[in-house]
Amino acid sequence: MSLRYALLALLSVEPMTGYDLQKEFQSSVGHVWHAPDSQIYPELRRMEKDGLLEGEDVIWGQKGTKRLYHVTPGGKKALRTWANTTMEYTRTRDPAHLKAAYLELAEPAAARDQMREHVRHHTEQLEQWQDKLRELQSGTSAMLNRRLAATPEADRRRTTEFKIFAYEGLIARAQTEIEWAQRGMSLIDALDKPS
Repeated sequence: MSLRYALLALLSVEPMTGYDLQKEFQSSVGHVWHAPDSQIYPELRRMEKDGLLEGEDVIWGQKGTKRLYHVTPGGKKALRTWANTTMEYTRTRDPAHLKAAYLELAEPAAARDQMREHVRHHTEQLEQWQDKLRELQSGTSAMLNRRLAATPEADRRRTTEFKIFAYEGLIARAQTEIEWAQRGMSLIDALDKPS
């Protein structure tokens, strides 16, 4: 259900079409919540049906139209209620750590490849999140600047600082995963040495 609130948060900045929302999603909340188009568009329709959004058809090109979504007062209330509700944690599904528990079944070269891929993946994420953090800290984040323009002056610092806090957590998680995989490679090397 977090997809609904991610979409409400983005649309609370400004009305958007599904296409524009999908682009903004990928470059902002998509860093913390993955959702393909095949989930976003049906959820927008459900949210409109549930009264959280209001859609209007707008002219697009010479003969087409697109649906422009606005958050309703009910949508704003739902977003605020969600923000004030303690999160329920789901059971963990972690394929990398599951696989690590059974690396004794893998050839050492394959196990090293797994750990190298884990480092590569999390290094890529780390760099992406560090770039986003720099944008937030320097005031060059286009989405944050649009949100701040619609935010009362008294709340702007809170808005910025919580975005920074979220990305600092993502960075710390990526760094931990990189260090863990590097320890895994050292372990593989140590265990692969003849006794």
